[in-house]
Amino acid sequence: MLISCPDRPGIVAAVSQFLHEHGANIVQSDQYTMDPEGGMFFIRFEFDLTDLERELPVIQEDFTRVADRFDMKWHTFRASRKKRLAIFVSKEDHCLLELLWQWQAGDLDVDIAMVVSNHPDMRELVESFGIPYIHIPVTPETKPEAERKQLEAVSGKADLIVLARYMQIISPKFIEQFPNRIINIHHSFLPAFVGGKPYQQAYQRGVKLIGATAHYVTEELDGGPIIEQDVQRVTHRDNVEDLKRIGRTIERIVLARAVKWHTEDRILVHQNKTVVFN
Repeated sequence: MLISCPDRPGIVAAVSQFLHEHGANIVQSDQYTMDPEGGMFFIRFEFDLTDLERELPVIQEDFTRVADRFDMKWHTFRASRKKRLAIFVSKEDHCLLELLWQWQAGDLDVDIAMVVSNHPDMRELVESFGIPYIHIPVTPETKPEAERKQLEAVSGKADLIVLARYMQIISPKFIEQFPNRIINIHHSFLPAFVGGKPYQQAYQRGVKLIGATAHYVTEELDGGPIIEQDVQRVTHRDNVEDLKRIGRTIERIVLARAVKWHTEDRILVHQNKTVVFN
């Protein structure tokens, strides 16, 4: 259960008492307040429930009384119900491979419904994992039709879209269908070095840190809520190719973390920020 609401005394007590009265056993609880005086409060509960199929709908119906009292936004998720992923890629494979490896190892507990690409290059690789590969070419002239085909492919079959170095801008119409359910990996430590050739920009500036940023996609290009970031130190001895190689490793790790946290229902979005219970 994920909850966000204005902060005030009694929230944790009310929710805990409610779950206890409905036979739930709380096994984990994480909370965060932005400001005890008039700020927002966020909490994540994990709980076990005997006879889940019968009891969960009762909890969902009865909890509205608690939610209304505290002006809560709330959602419940079944941990046993795997999220369905659609992974979008272009020609670079490092982020895709990381997700596939973690999925194959059981570290990423999801169902990968499909991989969608505007290039045919990775079909053999993806299909070797037993995952459908959908090739939809995109040109400036065919972009609207290509997006229509993409939406048709993922509609009802994906809970989360992962842009694993998919080098196309997603339209507002597409984003509307998956609010806070499209994760992108940006090859820089946002908001610095946005736009083209970030590693060339970084090299020319003589940076000592490079990084990557995973964020939800919004209509503002590379401006959505940030989920995860990481950096690594570099020196004057590293050339552009070194920075790219190091950057690819960071991108893989950061994207995989963000996807894992989303699929484990550990993220709450408030305005243009995220609260991540990890």
